[in-house]
Amino acid sequence: MPASYSLQELAQLIGGELQGDPNAIITSMGTLEGAKSGQMSFLTNAKYKNAMAITKATAVILKEADVEFCATNKIIHTDPYVAFAKAAQLLDSSPIPDKLISELARIHPSANIGDNASIAPGVVIEKNVKIGKNATIGANTVVGEGAKIGDDVNLRANVTLYHRVILGHRVSIHSGTVIGSDGFGYANDNGVWVKIPQTGTVVIGDDCEIGANTCIDRGALDNTIIGNDVIIDNLVQIAHNVTVGDHSCICGGTGIAGSSNIGKYVVIAGTCVVNGHIDICDKVQITGFSMVTKSINQSGVYSSGMPVQPNREWQKNTVRLRQIDKLIDRVKTLEGLHK
Repeated sequence: MPASYSLQELAQLIGGELQGDPNAIITSMGTLEGAKSGQMSFLTNAKYKNAMAITKATAVILKEADVEFCATNKIIHTDPYVAFAKAAQLLDSSPIPDKLISELARIHPSANIGDNASIAPGVVIEKNVKIGKNATIGANTVVGEGAKIGDDVNLRANVTLYHRVILGHRVSIHSGTVIGSDGFGYANDNGVWVKIPQTGTVVIGDDCEIGANTCIDRGALDNTIIGNDVIIDNLVQIAHNVTVGDHSCICGGTGIAGSSNIGKYVVIAGTCVVNGHIDICDKVQITGFSMVTKSINQSGVYSSGMPVQPNREWQKNTVRLRQIDKLIDRVKTLEGLHK
């Protein structure tokens, strides 16, 4: 059965101030425009203020300054988006797997499986694996030899953990993701590639979430390390021996080359490229489509992507860019004439 809460209960649980009917029942979340009776919505963007006048939501989470625009029940909160996230967790209707170990899973006798595990059909757990309590292992997931998985970990279907990978507690990994594949390490012997064995592993801290179809390579000698409370989106590539600090965020399509060190509280937006063997300090934000080729040693916001523009303008600017050397020469000549 889906969860349901009274508005009074929700206000207490998310730390907000209720104005309205404390006994109104909320069963799910919805947008201001699409919400129905029994749903709760939220306002974080001023351009949606007008929608509050016509919303059918039973309640809205908002800031004190926006109360006058809302005609329904309200929960006032200093950060409505955080409050929305907490309420959405309480009302989450995602299915919860039964705490059963399928007869169709292949589990090596030496594996140590914690209490209350859910292991779906088609799972392969190799020898000397250790899995903590309350773990959920989705269908057709493979856990390689010697891997260690903490408590309350959730691996969706078709996840692959290579040998000796280590996951902390409460780690969530989505389908198709591969953790611990070989780093891209080769030496060139007169035109012939010689593979370098990747003998490190991947260590992922507590409370991390990793999206679908992401790859995190094992270290060549030392380990690839992902800190605590790191969130990584879909289709991200993290190469061997990268370190990502606690509480950082890496968005979809980003690639991070080998041996880079990413600090704490770093946010890397979508489709960025980070060069290898560089450092990014704490509390850096990199906007989308940026190329990071050198170390960043000071906190702040960094950009290099070029925003979209009409094609004809782009063609003109490209032609002008190709002529920039001639323009610089002319400026130097003019400067020389005026000395």
